[in-house]
Amino acid sequence: MDCFDAYLFDVDGTLADTERDGHLIAFNKAFADAGLAWHWSIELYIELLAVTGGKERMLHYLEKYDPPFVDVSIDLEDYFSSIHAVKTDHFKDMVDNGAVALRPGIERFLREARAKNRRLAISTTTTYGNVTALLSNTLGKESIDWFELIAAGDIVANKKPAADVYHYALKEMGLEAEQCLVFEDSRNGILSAKGANLTTLITVNDFTHDHNFSGAELIVSDLGEPDSAMKIIGGTEADKFNGVLMLDVETLDRLR
Repeated sequence: MDCFDAYLFDVDGTLADTERDGHLIAFNKAFADAGLAWHWSIELYIELLAVTGGKERMLHYLEKYDPPFVDVSIDLEDYFSSIHAVKTDHFKDMVDNGAVALRPGIERFLREARAKNRRLAISTTTTYGNVTALLSNTLGKESIDWFELIAAGDIVANKKPAADVYHYALKEMGLEAEQCLVFEDSRNGILSAKGANLTTLITVNDFTHDHNFSGAELIVSDLGEPDSAMKIIGGTEADKFNGVLMLDVETLDRLR
């Protein structure tokens, strides 16, 4: 059986439920620190997640919802960048204190992939600091070096759903699209991956379970664990996984 040479991972919602357990809470703390009378509910945040990038999300919220705001004459890019930096600090503190855990099957799969010499990379819109904080506090600081490439934040001009971050990863790693499997969790993620012609596995979460994942080869609840079976939800290649309760490296090569 042909096998994938590399796995490219999204972070937020894919490696961990960072949106629900981390970013939303951190945003609201940063708003309070800035003296803004803003508070994002879970329902609103789910809607705002259609906009990738924290700074971009705040600007979209200001433009669409016209919330209380002190001075529209200020440089909004600089202002929201400063709030985003505070939000990132709050997020890192939460991760440091164990508030964010990896999703089922992630650690198991990463360790197996390393043992079988599969190449690992991260392609995400979140900041590099958020990525390394999550990895360090869930898998140990040494896990940062497990990933050949961490393409994060503003490393490319256009964030997901644009395919830039995946084109960048392929170029930097010297890979062709057919050699790689992407792990994503959202509509923007599948659009980005498919824009680079990449085979894509979707692991849904509470915020994205109702997204349109057209084109995804496999859609599942999570990767599963020996004592906690995953659920197959759909995908163009879902029939190849009938009866599978947990995804491992060999099983996922069926998508090759």
